[in-house]
Amino acid sequence: MSDYEKHLRNLKDEIAVLSAEKSALQGRSTRSRGSHSRGRSRSRSRSGSPSTGIKIRTPSPNRSKLSSVARKAALLSRFSDAYSQARLDAQCLLRRCIDKAETVQRIVYIATVEAFHVAKMAFRHFKIHVRKSLTPSYGGSNDFENAVSDYIVCHLDMYDVQSSVNDVIRAMNINPKISFPPEVDFCLLSDFIREICCIAFAMQALEPPLDIAFGADGEVFNDYKYRRSYDSDFTAPLVLYHVWPALMENDCVIMKGEAVTRRGAFWNSIRSVSRCRSRSLSPICSRSRIGLSTVPI
Repeated sequence: MSDYEKHLRNLKDEIAVLSAEKSALQGRSTRSRGSHSRGRSRSRSRSGSPSTGIKIRTPSPNRSKLSSVARKAALLSRFSDAYSQARLDAQCLLRRCIDKAETVQRIVYIATVEAFHVAKMAFRHFKIHVRKSLTPSYGGSNDFENAVSDYIVCHLDMYDVQSSVNDVIRAMNINPKISFPPEVDFCLLSDFIREICCIAFAMQALEPPLDIAFGADGEVFNDYKYRRSYDSDFTAPLVLYHVWPALMENDCVIMKGEAVTRRGAFWNSIRSVSRCRSRSLSPICSRSRIGLSTVPI
């Protein structure tokens, strides 16, 4: 059994524990309400005085940990789905405009990397804003950091994801590796970028947060972080380009990425970047803009 399968099984076990605890809490809550209702009825029949109320039970210390485990499992599942389905859907959209599979895969990979970068920056700004807002109420309190974390987790929907999508598309428009061909409008990938941004933003609220591994064309292939694409040269030691980033927790790989390996990858990458940079001197605004509804099917 691989490390990933072991980790996934552990997550499923923890989710099962969380579900069991939830069911137990719901059962106790139902019984408590029934018991309280009967006790209040007896109290009123005897003395006519109102009930004094029930004491709210403090959640167990590991409750927040279990909640984090459940959120992490859900995000890992979304990230896996993005790789297995959303990524392929994005590639299909691009293949209507671009024939070369390598260019299509490069574009989707860079969109993923840029989405993580932009979402992480947005999370930092959001956290700073939350800290400033909560300082008057919790300043100097030992619970300040917990209050900040709890607020962020409860208000992830306040994330301005459309602003991040726009930032990602702007960054892609000036990226020297994919700024051409000019017939492609990266707005085609808005839905894909939006999903990656939401996943990346929520991953920053985990403890510890999750991030993607840095990848560079021409680097030595790392079997610990990546699996080779089916069309790779399986004897080549260098990465020609990346298809999907590896997901990391600190220095540990949570999910492997995907890369294409070819012999001579380093020099091919240098020539590719040089060609793109020489063409990128053309004004970006001259690119023809093709909306999703106008793409031929």
